[in-house]
Amino acid sequence: MNAAKPSQPVSDERYRLLVEAVTDYAIYMLDAEGVVTSWGTGARRFKGYEADEILGQHFSRFYTEEDRRRGLPQHALETAAREGRYESEGWRVRKDGRTFWANAIIDPIYGPAGEIIGYAKITRDLTERRAAEQALRRSEEQFRLLVQGVADYAIYMLDLEGIVTSWNLGAQRIKGYRPEEIIGRHFSAFYSEEDRAAGEPGRALETARREGKFEKEGWRVRKDGSRFWASIVLDAIHDDDGRIIGFAKITRDMSERRQAERALEEAREALFQTQKIESIGQLTGGIAHDFNNLLTAVMGSLELLSKHVSADPKLTGLVDHAIQGAERGISLTQRMLAFARRQELSPKSIDVTALVAGMTDLLQRSLGPLVEIETRFPLKLAAVHADPNQLELALLNLATNARDAMPGGGAIIIAAREQDFAVAGRLGLPSGRYLCLAITDNGEGMDERTLARAREPFFTTKGVGKGTGLGLSMVHGMAEQSGGWLGLRSQPGQGTTAEIWLPIAEPAAEAASAPAPRSALEAEPDKTSALRILAVDDDALVLMNTAALLEDLGHEVVEASSGKQALEALRQGSGFDLVITDHAMPQMTGAQLFEVIKQEWPGLPVVLATGYAELPGGADPALLRLAKPFWQGDLARVIAEASRRARI
Repeated sequence: MNAAKPSQPVSDERYRLLVEAVTDYAIYMLDAEGVVTSWGTGARRFKGYEADEILGQHFSRFYTEEDRRRGLPQHALETAAREGRYESEGWRVRKDGRTFWANAIIDPIYGPAGEIIGYAKITRDLTERRAAEQALRRSEEQFRLLVQGVADYAIYMLDLEGIVTSWNLGAQRIKGYRPEEIIGRHFSAFYSEEDRAAGEPGRALETARREGKFEKEGWRVRKDGSRFWASIVLDAIHDDDGRIIGFAKITRDMSERRQAERALEEAREALFQTQKIESIGQLTGGIAHDFNNLLTAVMGSLELLSKHVSADPKLTGLVDHAIQGAERGISLTQRMLAFARRQELSPKSIDVTALVAGMTDLLQRSLGPLVEIETRFPLKLAAVHADPNQLELALLNLATNARDAMPGGGAIIIAAREQDFAVAGRLGLPSGRYLCLAITDNGEGMDERTLARAREPFFTTKGVGKGTGLGLSMVHGMAEQSGGWLGLRSQPGQGTTAEIWLPIAEPAAEAASAPAPRSALEAEPDKTSALRILAVDDDALVLMNTAALLEDLGHEVVEASSGKQALEALRQGSGFDLVITDHAMPQMTGAQLFEVIKQEWPGLPVVLATGYAELPGGADPALLRLAKPFWQGDLARVIAEASRRARI
């Protein structure tokens, strides 16, 4: 703004009209000391003061407290007086205390004698412009840092033909080329040979040219020839007239993410399989429990029936066939419970060498003349802690599977070795020493897909009617329930090795010999005097069958269908010599019933009949167990044991 000369008087009316008309600028007058002497419309809008609020006030109140302490208002007036003009940008304060970024111009006004009689001040609010400029500077700085300093992204430019024209630090780190090695070369150097042959680089440029952008993930090649999984974005760059002048390319190494995603997918699949197996195990255990109840009723009825048809050979044969079918049902149920890890185990210290030697003849007869059995055991082998009956059954299952894998015959090798924690720990087993019992065949073997499903229940590669699909599941369940593990190794055409890992028994334990097989009707029931027995079971068929077997043994039986009914019968005062109760009953389990009986009738023996292994830990030794399904002989033996304990 030009200073007013004494020879050029300013029209007051024109000045007033100018000041009042302008609203985008704050135009006002100061006296020689900086006191406000006029106030326009623009000043009122910018500063927030009405004329009567600001006239007569010093203009320094528009400055921040810090600027006032620095003497900036006085410096502005002195500069305008000395140099004829003062201009600056800085923070100013409105009436309400808010600050704004202002461009301020101060021009001196001279009197007739050339003396300074005041100042003309023009202020413009540049807050929005300053914010836009700062945002632009930040954007430009961020872009510069992104391109030049980012090491996780390869950011570079291509010309219209795909020639590299720029190269950043990330490109050098990811691709392996220094700028002088790659600038001027075609970007197809980063593609694999097969992708170049398929025309992938040209297709990428054409897509970006046509659609403005190309984006994809795929394999790319570093300078040293190694491959990495990359995420690629190719953008077309346009000039002001909209013409394409080149391409911006951003590449990111996604190898670690891809590996992590694959690992996560594998973990999810493993978790899904575990949950599936666990769900099937729970279902199988429940089904096996119901089967046990059905078999208990069938077996008891068959035993009682066999005593009345002995004179008729035809009927005797039919009963024998039915008993054989029941025994097969028992075997199937035990396999189901083994898979569900709910079978009744009686772990002992087992001499594995003696156990295998004792069942060699059985194995040879079961496998047939086309199969040769070879054992490879060290001279000295520690005993293992497991159930001998279940271990025999597991060996028989694995040997049968090996035979079926060799339809033309072959050799089965049964070997054993001790293993320390260092290797066993990799299998997820707890700390300790283990024995690995391995069964190897030279049969057809399994591919990876079949091997992955081999332990699944009801999965079988055998023909219809030739397998239940529970053999390996049973072995797997037995091994885990015994604190061990079942491992499988196989390749097509190279046979299969199944390994049962079992914990080694404590040295002080006495090794058990091979278990003696039990036949359904092999022995007469143990004889005891007639007892008054309370039979408890929520399954009517099982309860009726148990009562019939007991009565056939000469005992008096009172039936109860729940724990509550059993307690009512006991509290009526009628003396009982023994209680035989099911375990899995609603509202009150057999174990809970035993605890009540132990408190109210401490001398009364209790037998718990169950097909489950899961019972409360630390069970009272006074609680006798009867495994379901049971024959009459089993029932008689447990009653004899209860009577013997009652006499002690």
